[in-house]
Amino acid sequence: MPIIQAIDRALKIVDLFDEQQTELKITEISEQMSLHKSTVHSLLKTLQLHGYIQQDEQNGKYRLGMRFAEKGQLFLNQLDLRDFVRPSLKKLSSLTGQTTHLVTLERNEGLYVDKVEGEKAAIRYSRIGRRVPLYTSAAGKVLVAFQEQPLRQHLVMSITFEQKTEKTILNAKTYEQALEAAIINGYAIDNEENEVGVRCAAVPIFNHNGEIQAAISLSTMLATVGDEELQVFIQQLKQSADEISVKLGYRSK
Repeated sequence: MPIIQAIDRALKIVDLFDEQQTELKITEISEQMSLHKSTVHSLLKTLQLHGYIQQDEQNGKYRLGMRFAEKGQLFLNQLDLRDFVRPSLKKLSSLTGQTTHLVTLERNEGLYVDKVEGEKAAIRYSRIGRRVPLYTSAAGKVLVAFQEQPLRQHLVMSITFEQKTEKTILNAKTYEQALEAAIINGYAIDNEENEVGVRCAAVPIFNHNGEIQAAISLSTMLATVGDEELQVFIQQLKQSADEISVKLGYRSK
């Protein structure tokens, strides 16, 4: 398929703007694009005409225009996270044979908003619409761990620890340690903390603002999935989450 050069160049100019480069001079754009200033000027004027670029009258620098905010909000309004994530859940479940979930934060609990049953799964306790404690589930740990500190602290303090199994976390100090481990590792584990014989892993999904949007998790039976196989599943889980985050507009720093 042929590429239209002018459109390709215009989009590359747009991509130059980020958190570090919110405003650019025409000479800076010209240098970074390796294009003559007259060519860059024509591209900028076209983008400016349609509201995708604007120029500061005081310093002459260019920045992204309001049309991006309009289109971005339109995209977010149309986005159904479940429809967006389901293909990845189905693919992951097919690869592993395990049950996969999409979990969101609902007040001070995790909420199962989607689920794909795995062919090898013998787990039936989860269902769409069910709520799960933030401290007993892998998804719950992820949903808390990757929040901004004020909300994270509020969520931890709101927990009333109750024993579900012999391995359930029962105090804030141990829970905080689990949250720190989730941040370091990029995933969280529920090792029979919510259901005897069930071990789950979860990873975060990030949105275009770099904020955690949800978690995806994978549930296994301890009797059939060993440590090595679980680590393989976790890598597949992380890859799926990374792909979803990128589609949501997330860019890692």
